Amino acid sequence: MPGNVIQKIKDIVGKKKAEKSVACFVDGPNILRKELGIDLERVRRLVGKLGRMKIAKVFLDQYAPDKLIEAVTNQGFDVVIVPSDVDVALAVDAVEAVFNPAIDTIVIVSRDSDFKPVLMKAKARGKETVVAGTEPDFSSALKNTADLVIDLKG
Repeated sequence: MPGNVIQKIKDIVGKKKAEKSVACFVDGPNILRKELGIDLERVRRLVGKLGRMKIAKVFLDQYAPDKLIEAVTNQGFDVVIVPSDVDVALAVDAVEAVFNPAIDTIVIVSRDSDFKPVLMKAKARGKETVVAGTEPDFSSALKNTADLVIDLKG
């Protein structure tokens, strides 16, 4: 299966990888759970195959432990601590990137269908869309909206 993901990434990237700019938004409370065992380094590596990551943010709630914040920072992601709804904050930043002409690809790392409108807006604006997540509860609506789906356990 991992070979299929790599081939799909190569198909989207084509020969212009060096020219593509990627914005990656990680739904921390949804995806960075012990039981899921998601490796942010793997996320960075897979997303890096799409082009140059210009934006790399992990959104966490106010209860995120200091060790998690440190680990996320050490992986090269910007940490955004949100005192209320993480999904809303992530969606606002992602939509801002959708309207940024310097960004070619929008990546949402989540299992949550709440981000389907972000992907739809990105597609309407001519952006490539990628969703990365895993089971259980990986939203079919989210997967069906994206140009590329990356199973982070595959």
